[in-house]
Amino acid sequence: MTMHLVFMGVSGSGKSTVARAVQDKLGWELAEGDDFHPPENVAKMSEGTPLTDADRWGWLESLADWTGERDASGTPTIITCSALRRTYRDVLRRGGEATFFVHCTGDKHMILDRMNAREHFMPPSLLESQLDTLEPLQPDEEGMDVDIALPVDRIVAEVLARLGLG
Repeated sequence: MTMHLVFMGVSGSGKSTVARAVQDKLGWELAEGDDFHPPENVAKMSEGTPLTDADRWGWLESLADWTGERDASGTPTIITCSALRRTYRDVLRRGGEATFFVHCTGDKHMILDRMNAREHFMPPSLLESQLDTLEPLQPDEEGMDVDIALPVDRIVAEVLARLGLG
């Protein structure tokens, strides 16, 4: 079975940083979830308006389609995607049976500091709405939580060890 990793969490949680570090180790194809948002979603978030479920469905489907194309050819993948609700993760799992979620979690103040220090269309004012939307991984979902306060290389080692790839 072809493996697909989804690095999930609220904006500013380090999904992209950790995903790129894992990609450096594994060489798997990576998709940055933000690149799949339609312009309307980016504009909405840039204006400080939270996305609705209706805004997210097409975006999530496009990510699942991207994964599914690679799954069909046996190509393992890495995706960054907030995947805040279980229903969103259910859509992403359609891309490949062996989808594993890595939930990047951490202190709200650390995340806010990171958001304030970067150039991104998602303003820090939307963090609260993301935290309100977030549904942690459930025991029956394939995945793990990682603490973003740890050094990136340690997080990568934990992920690879959990997957038997390290």
